[in-house]
Amino acid sequence: MNTMNKGSYDALVIGGGIAGEEAALNLANMGYRVLMVEKDYSIGGKMIHLSKVFPTLDCAACITTPKVSEVARHPNISLYTYSEVKEVKKTGERDFHVKVVRKPRYVIEELCTGCEECERVCPVVVNDQYQWDLVGRKAVFIPFSIANPRVAAIDIDHCVLCGLCEKVCPAGAIDFTQKAVEETLTVRTVIVATGYRLFDPLRIPRYGFGRFPNVITSMQMERQLAPTRPYNTVLRPGDGKVPDNIAYVLCTGSRDHTVGNPICSQVCCMYSIKQAQLIMGALPMADVTIYYLHIRAFGKGFCEFYQQAKGMGVEFVKGKIARITEKENGNLILRYEDIESGKVREAEHDLVILSVGVLSNDEITSVFRGDTLETDEYRFIRQKEELSSPALTSIRGVFVAGAASGPMDIPDSIMSAGAASSEAAAYLTGDRK
Repeated sequence: MNTMNKGSYDALVIGGGIAGEEAALNLANMGYRVLMVEKDYSIGGKMIHLSKVFPTLDCAACITTPKVSEVARHPNISLYTYSEVKEVKKTGERDFHVKVVRKPRYVIEELCTGCEECERVCPVVVNDQYQWDLVGRKAVFIPFSIANPRVAAIDIDHCVLCGLCEKVCPAGAIDFTQKAVEETLTVRTVIVATGYRLFDPLRIPRYGFGRFPNVITSMQMERQLAPTRPYNTVLRPGDGKVPDNIAYVLCTGSRDHTVGNPICSQVCCMYSIKQAQLIMGALPMADVTIYYLHIRAFGKGFCEFYQQAKGMGVEFVKGKIARITEKENGNLILRYEDIESGKVREAEHDLVILSVGVLSNDEITSVFRGDTLETDEYRFIRQKEELSSPALTSIRGVFVAGAASGPMDIPDSIMSAGAASSEAAAYLTGDRK
């Protein structure tokens, strides 16, 4: 691993999702020099993979892509993708020593034109994590069509070193000799915008995820509804049939002490209702049933959105799912407690979607040295003054933005990023002690 010193910045923003982008742009537009570090190959976070946003049903990519482009082109923002912050240590009154590792893509970013010639000749096919394993991708690949930067990367763990990509690359951008580079930097303030993780439904074996191909997650359905979807229409993965009787299981991994996440994830009810409406637009003859404990429609326009779904014909069943089993034809039997009647019932569906919840993404806390970045009881970053100054953390000069501090939807994440950038600007000017 090579080590080099790259100088100093006014602010470090860790995470390139919607909250990180908003915070970085706010500071950059004030004239501050900002370094954004994103661990993935592209900025955009989870929002760039969504179909539409609730409750307005505006195009998600149409909202976030201009912001992604602005971040990538802003003269006051330096962007490190496929990179990780390895150490943050406060070294003075208003200085942090930072170590960042830039991992090798095995593609020279400055030369790659995104032509995809390397993808066409690569003989290796693996699951595409950006389509949530619904289809395959090559071992050398551009992450997704609207990725920024639009630069290829080689999945060295699956590459067979055949050299075909190197032979066809017209720009000579393939470089198998690349190594990780560690850079040491000095920054004056840090904004943590590392977002959240989605609950892994494998932790609830009775739902059959991973065993029954027609039990999928909400993000797998989201990708089927997005403009950059893997198929031309909504299909069930088991046999490629168009489903006509679809079920949603809400609170998968939320409000559940048995899996260690007793809190409400806030977004699951509404994104499931959003998807149900989009499915009924894509498959007008399909029946959609949502199994729920409580519908939490707390935001502006949320209740009206819920009522709109009911008016469109979405069926809501207040019931707790006990288990899911599979029939020979790939259909699924949901055994559940009908809470309103107090009876145990069964229902057959040909596709089941698990509305997975939001978990903390607390790995970033381990990189802070000397001072401890405290978390709350659910492992989200603790807000020191939750009501008056929600961006403050346990470390002076370190602020939190977006879902790193707890479950929240996109508008709340943007507002949180605004608070974090304002606090960071005040700290930089000395107005915030």
